Amino acid sequence: MTPVATSKAPAAIGPYAQAVKVGAMVYTSGQIALKPDGTMNDGDVTEQTRQVLTNLRHVLEEAGSGMDKIVKTTVFLADMNDFAAMNTVYESFMDGHRPARSTVEVARLPKEAKVEIECIALAD
Repeated sequence: MTPVATSKAPAAIGPYAQAVKVGAMVYTSGQIALKPDGTMNDGDVTEQTRQVLTNLRHVLEEAGSGMDKIVKTTVFLADMNDFAAMNTVYESFMDGHRPARSTVEVARLPKEAKVEIECIALAD
């Protein structure tokens, strides 16, 4: 098991890794809309989803993977009314790739984020 860390995404805000690589698999921690410098992107759910997926892309690339190798994502929304807006940005990042996905509404996310996404992906 190898921890994955990149300065192109925000550092973990707790005792965990940005991702862990196990053999040919990458398991990411949930990403919220923190910028690489650790400040929060306080934009709407569209802007936050864009930041989250950019963070995930960088973490996956550091692990020798990519968005096209995602097997499964889990999306946590603070408000399910934001589903359509999140989904539009999500689809643009997947570029036709359609991994398995679960989306749930949660009572609250760290730093009052509107969206958090984690994924499992294949690695080289």
